[in-house]
Amino acid sequence: MPGNGSLSLDPRLSMIASLVGRCESCADIGCDHGRLGAFLIQSGQCERVLLTDISQPSLEKARALTERLGLTDRVGFAVANGIPRWESPPKAVVIAGMGGATICDILREGRERLGGARLILQPNVAAPQLRGELSRLGYAITAERIVQDGRRCYVIIVAEPGASEYSPRECTVGPVLLREMPEALLPYARFRLRVAEKALKGAEQGSDAAQQRALTEELSIWREVCAWLQR
Repeated sequence: MPGNGSLSLDPRLSMIASLVGRCESCADIGCDHGRLGAFLIQSGQCERVLLTDISQPSLEKARALTERLGLTDRVGFAVANGIPRWESPPKAVVIAGMGGATICDILREGRERLGGARLILQPNVAAPQLRGELSRLGYAITAERIVQDGRRCYVIIVAEPGASEYSPRECTVGPVLLREMPEALLPYARFRLRVAEKALKGAEQGSDAAQQRALTEELSIWREVCAWLQR
């Protein structure tokens, strides 16, 4: 059945697609509507994709999309809570649009099934926690990008198997972002500064001293980064 129409992606998914690049196979864990996977096939970036989601209804939406576009012969589907057991690990794995802690749980639980796959990760929150966990799991961060989509800023992290060790500053800001200092880092740093200030005010009203210390340290790091970038 021939395809019907071509897909376009929002800025966040477009950046993720660009970081996937060209590869033989890619898995989108928690694919939701399946637009990213369908785009990767339709654009010729990937020969085959695997779409997984914990939600059967979401997966059916993805299946309907690929059927409408005439791509189902190159797309696999799996209802799974995390990394599925596959015959051959894909070359790239995308986990996007979740909290950093959730992504950490998925990676820990599925580490042995990832093989040597390159990871493209987009945490909605808790990016510092995710960077630290990648190091502990034996991954090195090889690329980081900041993308603005509407009023929100997103960080996308690419990691590959390899030894790494990150300082608190590198975990907070990102080792590649600190090294490359892209233009988008300043507005992102200001955004993170506002978020941390608001969170600290909330924590000060409670009794969690550990959280207050962590947020105070985070604030100090973002203030320092803003000062560097504004020179």
